[in-house]
Amino acid sequence: MTDTPSIDRLIAIMARLRDPEDGCPWDLEQTFRSILPYTLEEAYEVAEAIEREDMASLRDELGDLLLQVVFHARMAEEGGHFAFADVVEAICDKMVRRHPHVFGAVELADSAAILAHWEQLKAAERAGAEAGEPNGILDGVARTLPALVRAEKLQRRAARVGFDWDAVSAVFDKVEEELAECRATLAEHADPTERVHEIGDLLFSCVNLARHMDVDAEQALRAANQRFERRFSQVERGLREQGLEPSLETREEMERQWTLAKTAERA
Repeated sequence: MTDTPSIDRLIAIMARLRDPEDGCPWDLEQTFRSILPYTLEEAYEVAEAIEREDMASLRDELGDLLLQVVFHARMAEEGGHFAFADVVEAICDKMVRRHPHVFGAVELADSAAILAHWEQLKAAERAGAEAGEPNGILDGVARTLPALVRAEKLQRRAARVGFDWDAVSAVFDKVEEELAECRATLAEHADPTERVHEIGDLLFSCVNLARHMDVDAEQALRAANQRFERRFSQVERGLREQGLEPSLETREEMERQWTLAKTAERA
């Protein structure tokens, strides 16, 4: 019987890979910035495994994501900033601090109260971290988040202090208003920059609509992407069965195959 795998083994492997004398040349060349794209990619691959409900892939992808954490921590340790143990200690302290209803004497009635208290604690932490600096409602929403995710977080922050639509019907009106403004930028002499701004306003309004309808905009768009890929693949298969290829000349048949693909999914 083998020993239970330990995080210490992974930490030791990373230390070996970063050894200046006998490590891996590629690993030694990496910096926080150079491996950042890999960190983001691994997080998205975790999300994809979850969406596919593929537990074997999820196990592997979580391991890849954990490796990224260990990699960053190792480089930080080499720079004298912090080590992996400090990362673990910080998150343990944070989770205990943010769950006083579990680890303390605070009583919270339900999930809504727990989330509200969680946000209050986060706000207090941000205020403490930024002592001496103006502490805006929107401070701390990471600029590197995907745009749809960040838009929703900004809107939720503003909504907590009452800056929000009172009813979903008003959000529908706002989406229609922004769509009309987008149409106006199709005029012959429209400013291209204004067109970009209006499209951005329309997308922001659509995120607001999703939020008011209790829909995660990022997940909704990811699902729409997957549906499009799946249906278009069916269109290509339908064309190949007739000896055809996607092109302007086969557009009518592509539309027919698209309708068939949608109908088959709904059935």
